[in-house]
Amino acid sequence: MKAIINGKCILPDETGDFKVREGLVLLYDQKIRHILEKEEFTSGSYAVDKTIDAAGCYVSPGFLNVHIHGCVGADTMDDDPEAIHKMQLFQAETGVTSFLPTTMTYDFKTLDRAFSHVREAMKRQDGARVLGCHMEGPFISPAKKGAQAEKNIVPADFTKIAPYQDIVKIITIAPEELHDNGHFIAQCHKHQIVVSLGHTAADYDTARKAIETYGAKHITHLFNAMTGLHQRRPGVVGAALDTDANCELIVDNVHIHPAVQRIVCRLKKNHLILITDSLRACGLGDGPSELGGQQVFVKGTLATLADGTIAGSVLCMNDGLRIFRENTNAPIEEVITTVTKTPAMELHLYDDLGSLSVGKKADITIFDDTFHIQRTIVEGRDAYLKK
Repeated sequence: MKAIINGKCILPDETGDFKVREGLVLLYDQKIRHILEKEEFTSGSYAVDKTIDAAGCYVSPGFLNVHIHGCVGADTMDDDPEAIHKMQLFQAETGVTSFLPTTMTYDFKTLDRAFSHVREAMKRQDGARVLGCHMEGPFISPAKKGAQAEKNIVPADFTKIAPYQDIVKIITIAPEELHDNGHFIAQCHKHQIVVSLGHTAADYDTARKAIETYGAKHITHLFNAMTGLHQRRPGVVGAALDTDANCELIVDNVHIHPAVQRIVCRLKKNHLILITDSLRACGLGDGPSELGGQQVFVKGTLATLADGTIAGSVLCMNDGLRIFRENTNAPIEEVITTVTKTPAMELHLYDDLGSLSVGKKADITIFDDTFHIQRTIVEGRDAYLKK
């Protein structure tokens, strides 16, 4: 076993809410075996073959990124088995221990190739773990396509995704395009696929019905590519804020103004999931890039298509957590919950990961006060170690 000492551990209290505790020692192999008071560890007899000194840094559950297209020149849609592998290695550098490579709106022949690469990556034990994929389109609205290719948008049809039900964990759809009394959503739920509302021109009533009646309780990048909040037309944003739907948020200060981040933080405290929605340009700096077959231009934190449409982000997860905390002044344990417990519970994985709890997978991220990652541990193995 290994032991982590001198860390500020973020772990659930007796109510299940995360709290920061010092003076604890965490023992793990592939799973977390013991969480002890320092005195108990010192006086006890434990077979520890390596001790890791966290040196006052935070010791957190590993981060989950449920919406990411690419990074470091690689994209989920690349017909290259090494593309997702590159993503796995880089995600570990940002504190992510598990993620969902996210597909774009393409034809199903191309999607099939992408799904095959995701399926292979799920078997790989290197870098961050691939849990499956987030399928963003092609069952979306042309009116709110954003950076998605309109020519590939098609009506929702579960038979199209049935062969991939083992890897599709989240699917983004436009509810106003269904016209089936919730049948498609029900089919997804039957196979434990989370249905998310996004790239949608739905009105408030349609969106709320999809959430409350049909159970599509996830919102893809809240505010972006959907009907906004108006005092007489609450839209999808209004339905998201007026229900217990889990809301993704891209917190790069490009997609969402800091004031809006503060508002959402107060309203959706226990139903907020921070994401990166990053594209292949993430980690590469300024210059031209590509997303979904379309040219993208990156300058600073802004990535756009030629017509100025925002096209994903170049955000890293640890940077997003830092930005969100700076903007909201939320307690660090609440910030960490948005990328650990909340997504893990939604994906029905909280029994195995998402918190520092005895018996769960040893997915651990160690970071300092400015969210610089010191070490990322995936199921007991070092996936990243700061040099």
